[in-house]
Amino acid sequence: NVIVDYFVKWQINDVRQYYVSLRGDEVNARNRLSQIVKDDLRNQFGSRTIQEAVSGERQEIMDSLRIQTNTVTERLGINVVDVRINRIDLPDEVSESVYDRMRAERELAAREFRARGKEEAEKIRAEADRKRTVILADAYKDSQQIRGEGDAVSAETYATAYGADPEFYTFYRSLDSYKNTFKGKNDVLVLEPDSEFFRYFNKSTGE
Repeated sequence: NVIVDYFVKWQINDVRQYYVSLRGDEVNARNRLSQIVKDDLRNQFGSRTIQEAVSGERQEIMDSLRIQTNTVTERLGINVVDVRINRIDLPDEVSESVYDRMRAERELAAREFRARGKEEAEKIRAEADRKRTVILADAYKDSQQIRGEGDAVSAETYATAYGADPEFYTFYRSLDSYKNTFKGKNDVLVLEPDSEFFRYFNKSTGE
């Protein structure tokens, strides 16, 4: 029930055999060739499902047709050069189910591709997160090391200053304490007037 529109290119291979078998009549040659191709087409479609013939094996069918047809036309002095299937028409009751199945197969393939893409995206995302964690950890490690080195230099500087002039160093640290303690107008500090905190307030002579 499948209607196939095809084209056959042929040439005379043996003139004597051509005239003996077909009387040199081109119309007769075309009719015989057409019947041979139709018989081979029937065999080709009989060994395949309609889905296979429509979706993916047309070139294979054409190549097989050319080879099989030549085994018969050789006795007629004809050589088939090429066979082309231009169109395959399916009966209305079959075409819809065939295309539904083809559509389902394409949708399945699309879902598989999407699933693979999603899996690959997850792998890339996980690798990026891992690298980000490593980079942040390394940066934190470096910052802590730099901070530690800075604190060591600072402590060494303070120690050197204290060793050079302990009294001046104590005075300088007291000024920092006064400045940090009395930042706001509403700051209140309850201490004894003669406490150690007011040591330099009570020494107006600058000793």
